[in-house]
Amino acid sequence: MSLKITDDCINCDVCEPVCPNHAIFQGIEIYQINPELCTECVGHFDVPQCQIVCPVACIPLDADHAESREQLQAKYQRLTERAK
Repeated sequence: MSLKITDDCINCDVCEPVCPNHAIFQGIEIYQINPELCTECVGHFDVPQCQIVCPVACIPLDADHAESREQLQAKYQRLTERAK
């Protein structure tokens, strides 16, 4: 499942640089996560790095983009192949 950033975001800028897939970007009002790029850090880390650094805990799972661990791993593989 992809992650999402809620309206509780305070634009502190700590999540964007820790995303290994560059899925986090500055939206019109708050940061956002591109679900096509988010793997919940599967393939890179054991836990989502953005959730660890977020001081207001505003990055939950995005139920609108449900994916299994296997699907996230496959997405990670596609993304890393594309980056080569």
